[in-house]
Amino acid sequence: IEHDITNYLDIECDEIYNLACPASPVQYQSNPIGTLKTNVIGAANLLDLAVKKHAKIFQASTSEVYGDPLEHPQKESYWGNVNPVGVRSCYDEGKRCAETLFFDYQREHKIEIRVARIFNTYGPKMKSDDGRVVSNFIVQALENKPLTVYGEGLQTRSFCYVDDLIRGFILLMDHKDFMGPVNLGNPVEFTMIELAEKVLNITSSNSEIKHEDLPLDDPKKRKPNINLALDKLNWSPDIPLEEGLKMTIEYFRGFH
Repeated sequence: IEHDITNYLDIECDEIYNLACPASPVQYQSNPIGTLKTNVIGAANLLDLAVKKHAKIFQASTSEVYGDPLEHPQKESYWGNVNPVGVRSCYDEGKRCAETLFFDYQREHKIEIRVARIFNTYGPKMKSDDGRVVSNFIVQALENKPLTVYGEGLQTRSFCYVDDLIRGFILLMDHKDFMGPVNLGNPVEFTMIELAEKVLNITSSNSEIKHEDLPLDDPKKRKPNINLALDKLNWSPDIPLEEGLKMTIEYFRGFH
């Protein structure tokens, strides 16, 4: 069924995966109030459903809870460096508040919760207008348009292929008692320039690199410490960036 989770929901279920929220800055900043409501009111509605149905519930949280981190790499015990009134706050603070709700519901209602902090993820079936850097670069390269790099392109991200991420979801959900929060992401770090060069190389594109001003509150570094995922879930990503990019580019070629 198609349903807005900011509205009451009553369905039969024994497991709930709360993945409902736009995840790219372009998308969530286009409707910031809606994004915040989805993260907070939506989470509360699904938690109420979990209480009513005695269901286990999973929260797709985010590396954005760490904001523009002063600790690198980021581990789960780090409380973050988030601007509460910035243009990214609807997402960052919305996801932080959702985590608070999950743990308060667990303490008060004794429900089974699982919380994963997802780092940059990519793969086939991304939308071409998704607005995130991997899809942006691939579409621009395939159309021989300039690749848009913000600032000097020295800011870093860690890219996890979607299949690795979903495997982590299932391992966490199936764990007997580990609630999280747990980082799920690839600990191999790349600058935006390195990513652009990899995409250009794989696509054999003639595109140039075009530098533009950095967006507001754009994190300079992002890299997960995944020791907890290794210890509790025996999880680490298998698919290196180059291999994942090839599969993702092959998907996008179908539209170009």
